[in-house]
Amino acid sequence: MEPTADQQTPDRQTPDRRTAGARQPVELGGRLAEVFDLVGPLYRRAQRRVEHDVPAEGLSVGVRAVLNMLHGQGPMTVPQMGRAQALSRQFVQRMVNEAAARNLVESIPNPAHRKSSLIRLTGDGRDVISAVLDRERAVLRRAGDDLTDDDIAGCVRVLSSLLRLLDDVDMD
Repeated sequence: MEPTADQQTPDRQTPDRRTAGARQPVELGGRLAEVFDLVGPLYRRAQRRVEHDVPAEGLSVGVRAVLNMLHGQGPMTVPQMGRAQALSRQFVQRMVNEAAARNLVESIPNPAHRKSSLIRLTGDGRDVISAVLDRERAVLRRAGDDLTDDDIAGCVRVLSSLLRLLDDVDMD
């Protein structure tokens, strides 16, 4: 005779959060593939939106990414930016050069490494990226009134896990 729910034996305990709703590895792989299938088009559409919206500031998507990274993380080296964004150092350097030509970033001495300067935002760079981010956040607020903080936290957790899974991919 099977025990009732209130007579569960220790090996029939209610699963904790990590195992609640756990899927078999094959099924999990398929579900995570669905995430990748959505991330690609989402990224490309977002990129086109940025290209469409940033002409007011005259930024390319690459320069916008560099400015955003410096805005969020403070001064960084070109190799650090490349690793953080999974981009080649050469591409990041071109974007930094483009931003520097517009006086949006500047090089400053790096106390940790004499040959690899830190790149930081100028006052103009802070103003430009702040305007872009304010406009983008206004658009993103329309994403869905039915989304909760838990929904967003779960999404960030899943995407962060997938990103860590691919940490060993060399971008240079």
